Amino acid sequence: MYAPIKQTTETLIIERSGPVAFVILDRPHARNAMNVKMIEELTDFFTSIRDDRTVRGVVLRGANETFCAGADIKEMAHPESQTRDAQLAYAEALDDLLIAVQYAPQVVIVVVEGVAMGGGFGLVCVSDVAIAAPDAVFAMPEVRLGIAPSMISPFVLQRIGLSQARRLALTGRKLNGFGAQEVGLIHEVALDEDIETLVEEVVSDLLLASPDAIAETKALLFAVSGQALQESRSLRVDTLNRLRNSSGVEGMAAFKEKRKPNWVPEEAPQVRE
Repeated sequence: MYAPIKQTTETLIIERSGPVAFVILDRPHARNAMNVKMIEELTDFFTSIRDDRTVRGVVLRGANETFCAGADIKEMAHPESQTRDAQLAYAEALDDLLIAVQYAPQVVIVVVEGVAMGGGFGLVCVSDVAIAAPDAVFAMPEVRLGIAPSMISPFVLQRIGLSQARRLALTGRKLNGFGAQEVGLIHEVALDEDIETLVEEVVSDLLLASPDAIAETKALLFAVSGQALQESRSLRVDTLNRLRNSSGVEGMAAFKEKRKPNWVPEEAPQVRE
């Protein structure tokens, strides 16, 4: 097993176990609400691994079995946060974070226990694989605070579509894990004792895939999702041919020789408990 490498920042706990990074939102006293510092540190982390193919996956979750209660309302209500410049900076920083997670070339796995509200809801929407406990609570409560889910709105629409987004954003209605799965917000619901096993299975699956192929495929999916078939054709052809002549060479050879490709690690990373 890989020996985990642990790094603690003001708002995060980051553990690296071989090709997988485990990132823990660590403001338990505030239900892991996102303040300016957490947004900054999360963005710095995802920026730092953007070109690092030795990091194959990121597992994002919250300390004390609570994912993220959204924005830090106390910080937002502070006089220093009420200036127009401060409000603009916060909104743009949150947008930068969501974009960084959405387009990360790694597989981003979110594990939701407790609550995922507001910006936490947005983090779920930009993940590649989302796992939740049955009693997890998901909501966009912004309208009940007299504001709107402005910065997360495009990511919510991509994730669950306009019909469900309207229902949830306009009412602030809460969903549990099963409700979130029903609308397509999360992919798997697992009991507490089964969550680690499911995370381990997802990590094992992603490590069977070429990191270059994952990065290219993820970028391809976002690029072609809004394009007509003929418009995306050259990109689809170029991506396929580029991979066939790079990681595909090893992948095809391994298939023919009935062995594992060289990107499959010999050791399994240690999944957090």
